[in-house]
Amino acid sequence: MMRPARAHPLWLAFVLHRVSGVALALFLPLHFYVLSLALTAPERLDGFLTFAEQPLVKVAEFGLVFLLAVHTAGGLRLMAMEWLPWSAPQKSLAAGAVGFAVLLSGTFFLQVI
Repeated sequence: MMRPARAHPLWLAFVLHRVSGVALALFLPLHFYVLSLALTAPERLDGFLTFAEQPLVKVAEFGLVFLLAVHTAGGLRLMAMEWLPWSAPQKSLAAGAVGFAVLLSGTFFLQVI
């Protein structure tokens, strides 16, 4: 019996790559705004940096690094799928990419708490 395509690990990797891309695209304008505060309103930047020390913000930073790592790994997976003659091991490589993203973002998280 065949599983539906949406239960396939590579379909889940596809969805995770798209969701991480959208989330990073939504974050980018906020990031540029905060960077602009350094030039236009340093006192507001200081207030934001104080706010950024809260534990919930640290957890959000973990999420951001996780999204970046997942998106990078997903992009590398897509390039490999296009350029390399893969077959059955694609599932393991996709799981390895997610595992690497968790390891990388977890390492970052442990350094900032």
